[in-house]
Parts: sequence; structure tokens; C-alpha cells
Amino acid sequence: MLGRIVIDDVHPRTPGGFPAKAAEGEAVLVSADIFKDGHDILAGRVRIGEHVWPLVAVGNDRWEATVTTRGVGRQELVVDAWVDRFATWRHDVQAKAGAGQDLTTELQEGVLLFEALLPHVPALRRPLVEEAAAALARESCSVEVRLNAGLDDAVAAALAGVAIPAEVTSADPVSLWVDRQRGLFSAWYELFPRSEGGFVGATKRLAAVADMGFDIVYLPPIHPIGRSFRKGKNNTLTPAPDDIGSPWAIGGSEGGHTAIHSDLGTPEDFRALVGEAQALGMEIALDYALQASPDHPWVSEHPEWFHHRPDGTIKYAENPPKKYQDIYPINFWPPKEQDRQALWEACKAILDHWIDQGVRVFRVDNPHTKPMAFWAWLLPAIQADHPDVLFLAEAFTRPKVMAKLAEVGFTQSYTYFTWRDTKQELTEYGTELTDGPTAEYLRPNFWPNTPDILAGPLRGGGPGAFRMRALLAATMVPSWGVYSGFELLENEPASDTNEEYLHSEKYELKRRDWSSPDSLAPFLTRLNEIRRAHPAFQRLRGLRFHHSNTDQILAYSRRSADGSDTMLVVVNLDPVNVHEDTLWLDLDALGLSWTEPYEAHDELSGLTFTWQGADPYVRLDPADAPGHVLHLRAK
Repeated sequence: MLGRIVIDDVHPRTPGGFPAKAAEGEAVLVSADIFKDGHDILAGRVRIGEHVWPLVAVGNDRWEATVTTRGVGRQELVVDAWVDRFATWRHDVQAKAGAGQDLTTELQEGVLLFEALLPHVPALRRPLVEEAAAALARESCSVEVRLNAGLDDAVAAALAGVAIPAEVTSADPVSLWVDRQRGLFSAWYELFPRSEGGFVGATKRLAAVADMGFDIVYLPPIHPIGRSFRKGKNNTLTPAPDDIGSPWAIGGSEGGHTAIHSDLGTPEDFRALVGEAQALGMEIALDYALQASPDHPWVSEHPEWFHHRPDGTIKYAENPPKKYQDIYPINFWPPKEQDRQALWEACKAILDHWIDQGVRVFRVDNPHTKPMAFWAWLLPAIQADHPDVLFLAEAFTRPKVMAKLAEVGFTQSYTYFTWRDTKQELTEYGTELTDGPTAEYLRPNFWPNTPDILAGPLRGGGPGAFRMRALLAATMVPSWGVYSGFELLENEPASDTNEEYLHSEKYELKRRDWSSPDSLAPFLTRLNEIRRAHPAFQRLRGLRFHHSNTDQILAYSRRSADGSDTMLVVVNLDPVNVHEDTLWLDLDALGLSWTEPYEAHDELSGLTFTWQGADPYVRLDPADAPGHVLHLRAK
């Protein structure tokens, strides 16, 4: 039943009641509709454990508070509201006094009010309130003196937030899952250990990756690779005897998802890789791909875990027009409940094994091809024991499916950024992700490329295209990543209609010259340095687009939660030609004066411009830089 006070539409929240997301230390906006009959003045607060923040009315019965999360794990957020009896009494007394009315009854009411509130006033504030209460009750004094004591601003401040517990209405708790900071803000780098000579070679490569400012190194599957229907170079069905196959064709006679491919090294070599990453301030992320080659032990031991054709053969994976004859998808909903339980527990055991090896980050392959019920069971089960574990969903799928995966527990998600190229597309998608309903639980991770996606201007593109896409990915959202080879401008597609790479590393070893003078490593390094130096880039909220006159110039700002750090990014979306424009900036949104000059320091070039007004001129030559990353500050 409804009480006298209504508390509705509490945020953050998810559509299905799963926990919304926050990161430790993140400033989170909490809001709710709060109202009641009549004209009483209301007050409200937000509680998370023992921590309390006051709610502030922002209009139309909407109330807000910015809370700062502490600790990692599941937390309960509660919104309380009550009639602010002191503020209501004070307002009525002041209105009647201004009208010259008799206040005898109001004085009596005030005495009773102070008596009721005093037991609930915090100890440090109580002496001031006790003194005011005594003065209010002192009949030997004039009405004016008594009222001045009760209406004093200092007394009002001392009684702010004080409620009589029996009069407080509480909304149902809202769950909030709080991740460690890297769940919100991270820079990913994907590499194939086998192209580096196994774990030992990959360990040597880590220092260079750390120097570029990446903090998560993601490895494709490291398990034995099946030989049946093994793919050859460029995904052919006729492999040569020395072809190594796709690492996503998991499993062989040597073992399955908890085994290590012998060419990569030993478990000790893997633990050394994990330890070296940690020593460099990074983490190793493993691919969690729940599928099997025809040679995986599960195929013979648990045929009930797979899809079968009418002729009894097991169905291989397809994503038309792509075919994966070397991979068997798993049937996560076998007819018998005991088979389903055994399968799900076996999948959990894989994560348990690698967590025991020191891994705390997993990139999950094709999560949208598994039931939501499976993820809603698995992810909380893992995080109940290991709340620091993070999951990135490789979910290039339908928007509602992608959002639901985030809702049921995935920490981050791949997005459609790879296919968003135009000014309109980037503006609409950036606004949706950072200011739309999903922003309370879906954390985007922008990747310009992956081992099997070479899209947009990167296809045949030169340095200008690669720098431009990296700049967008690194500054539009807090988490981004690249697949190794990006810095070396690998840009040859498999065909005009196939967005995969020609000579894809999925099917063969890559020998790269990391010391190439044309490498974009210095540029990527600078981007990550800028991101770490500016809190404005470390939050999902705070993205705002500004007007430009040409479709080739995209301007957007990012601002820290406290307003102390304001960044303006201006990007030339044409990777070849020079473009110039006069912008129109929303200076109010930037916290800048419309009349006073301000500085715009370009963190890429080191140049500082002095601007005044909302219409600065920009000229961007992709041969020099893809854009400006400007730190704005009052002069």
C-alpha cells in the first residue's frame, strides 16, 4: 500500500531488477520522484550502508544526490523521505509573521516540535538546538526574541537532515554492483602469445605494451587446438601439414579449457607471464570461449552437451555466411535438467581454475549465443567469491540483447563503435551510451579493430585513419582497446565484401617488426597518458557534443564530476584532407565565461591557444594530427 509519501522511479536501476553498476570511488547520480499530498516541505536522503547523502529537490518533484561509492561488491541503495517538520513550521511562521498574524499557537507548536526533534539531533549539533529550544519556550521573553531563536539560520542548518525515525518512508532497496576502478576505466591490448614465441616471448613483450599505457593484455584462447577440420591460412578448409589452426577451435587429446597448448609453454610459464604483468601494473585477461573442437574431451565424454543433427552427427558453428567447421557450439539447454546442471557447473569450473592461476579479467566470446539464464547464474556465482573479477562481453549483437547481457552482470561490452563512422552516427551513439537509460549498467569498450574485424576507414587506410579512430575510441568513453598490429597500420582486408583481415593471425603466426619507425606506438602512448592525467576521461557520464558547421569536424567535451577538469576534443573525421571550421561551444556546459578569455591547451601538440567566446576557429590537417585534445581553463 502507498503511504502518505510516494517515492517513485529511483535511479540508478536496471529494467529487470538486476544491480545497476558503479566503480569504487565513482560519483554516482541517484534520483527519485518524491511527493505527498498537501504543501508540507519534504526532505530526503540516500543511504548505502552507514553512509548517507542528502537529496536535493531539482524541480517537478524530482530529487537528486551524488554519492561516492566505497568498497567492491554488491551494495544496497535506499532512498528515504519524510516531512521536514522544522522547515515546514519555519516557512509557515515566516509567512504568517510577514502577514502580521498572531503567532501564539505557532510558538507552542514550535516548542513541541523541538522536543520531538532533539533526541535525533547528532551530538555535535545538539547544544545549539537545545539552546534555541530553551529560548523558544521562554515565555518571559518577547515573541520576537523567541521567534528569532527558533528561526535562526544556524539552527536550521543544525536541523537539516534530522528526521524522526517513525516518520520516515523508505523505498525498496535498489541493488548496486560496485567494481574496482578498472571495471570502468581501462585500456586493452590484444596479442597472440604464439606469434611472440609462446608465453616466454609474450612476457618479454609486456614491457613495451606497458610503456604504451595499456593496463589489460588480452590473450585469445591458450588451449590445445583440435586437428579435425582444422582451418588453414585465410580460413581455408585445406590446411597444410604445418598449419596451426584457430585457437578458438578449443580442445584436443591433450585436454580442453583448463589445459595449455604445449607450444605456448608450461603452467609455470603462464604464471610467470601473469606475475610480470602484475609487476608492470597490468593484468592478463583470458578468452572465455565456451565452444569445442570436434576433438575436445567433452565431445566424447558428454555428447549430450552438444547439438545433434537428425543423422546423429554434431552440428558445427555457423554465422552465415561464415562457417566454422572446426568448432562445435555447446547446447546450454539439454533436455535433462541434470545434464544442464552438470554442464553449467563444468563451465564455472573453467573460470575457477584460471582464477586460481591469478587471472581476474575475462573476455567472453559470443556471450549472446548462450542463455541469459546461464549468465545470470554464472556471473554472480563467480563474483560472490571473487568480487574483483571483471568480464568483457564480446557482444556484437542486437541492441536489446547487448543491453541485457550488461544488465545480468557483464562488466563491460564491445559496441557498434567499429561501424560508426559519420558525425551523425558518432553523435547519436555517443549520446545513447553515455546519457541514455543503459548508461546506468552498460559500460562500453571502444575497439577500432579486432582480429576478425577490419572495418570503416581502417580498410586500406593510412596513418591518418588509424590515428583518427584511436583518438575517438580513447576519448569518447573510459575504456578502449586495440588488437596488436594496429600500431603497425595493418590494413589489408580479406576481400571487398569480407571485413576480416587478409592473412589473419587467427590462422597463422605473425612476425612483426615492433621497432618500425612508422609505428603508431608513440601516438597510442600519448593518448593513454592524456587519459590517465585527466579525470574527465575516466567517467562514462559527462560527454557533450558541440556544434560544428561541417560533417567532417566532430567536437565533443568531457568534464569531471566535480567540474575541475574540462576537456574539448575536436576531430577531423576525414583521414586524408584538411578541414577547417568555426565551432559553436556551449560555454555554460564547459563551466566557462561567455565574456572572459580562456586557455585551450592542446595535449597532443603542446600548443596553447587563448580563446574568447563560443566560436573558436579550428583547422585540422590529418597529416599532422587527427584533431585537438584541449584542456580548457579560465585564463
